[in-house]
Amino acid sequence: MGDAPEGYRSGFVSLVGRPNVGKSTLLNQILKNKVAITSERPQTTRTAIRGILTTPRAQLVFVDTPGLHKPRTALGERLNRVVHNTLGEVDAVVFLLDAVAGVGSGDEFLAGELRTLTIPVLVVLNKIDAAKPAELESSRVRALRMGAEWPTYGVSARTGQGVSDLVSEIVERLPTGPLYYPPDAVTDQADQQMLAELIREKVLRLTREEVPHSVAVVVDEIRTEGDDGIEVYATIYVERDSQKGIVIGKGGRMLKEIGTSARRDIETFLGGKHVYLHLRVKVEHDWQRRAAMVERFGYGT
Repeated sequence: MGDAPEGYRSGFVSLVGRPNVGKSTLLNQILKNKVAITSERPQTTRTAIRGILTTPRAQLVFVDTPGLHKPRTALGERLNRVVHNTLGEVDAVVFLLDAVAGVGSGDEFLAGELRTLTIPVLVVLNKIDAAKPAELESSRVRALRMGAEWPTYGVSARTGQGVSDLVSEIVERLPTGPLYYPPDAVTDQADQQMLAELIREKVLRLTREEVPHSVAVVVDEIRTEGDDGIEVYATIYVERDSQKGIVIGKGGRMLKEIGTSARRDIETFLGGKHVYLHLRVKVEHDWQRRAAMVERFGYGT
């Protein structure tokens, strides 16, 4: 984007950790903007999402990655590939741990991967607002054993506690460099991708346990209606007929609730423009196990 002031710092920062550790929540908290969907379900994030924070001292480009896990499907394999590819392209890593759940074998496996890197790694214990003192101390001790040379910080991605201090520490570890994005940019996600994710978030939150992992959303078309109105046409894909029935709900009630909730977030994302959201539900059997369908839906890229 051009020259930056002398001594200006900029770089790419990967947020990594096990599924459901709070990476997307932390990203949204840092940016004070919603650029990544959140859910209590693991494996909510399916792509490498870039969130951009520009300050007078630095521009930080955060890359929120899917949680590293043992893959069982083509989708899972591709998500793990996203994590590994991202680690080779960033200037620093924020390694997120769950202070309440504690440090487990999955964290230790990921720590082994990170020890092969030559870039700065910052260990972050998340959920310190909910952790008991004994839980927090146990997590801190195990984190030190995994990477004694890595500095450790505590934050609450939910409340924002400790987040500004963490950002300052990250800035100190970035190289001097240019502005990669315009100062007012907060994400590089295309509108269609972001709208699809906002819809999928509502499906995750509102449907039963057997549905979330099987859901994909594609925005088929966006039409501008006059100065203030936008029509969005989207398809929710599931893997089984029974799941389609759950998403639609009795008399279409669940689909209507999903649409109403998603529309509010979409209108906020689009700057307050009125949105007419048209949703349909289709079955694409076992799409998670079919590499071609995973690629078509844009996951793991």
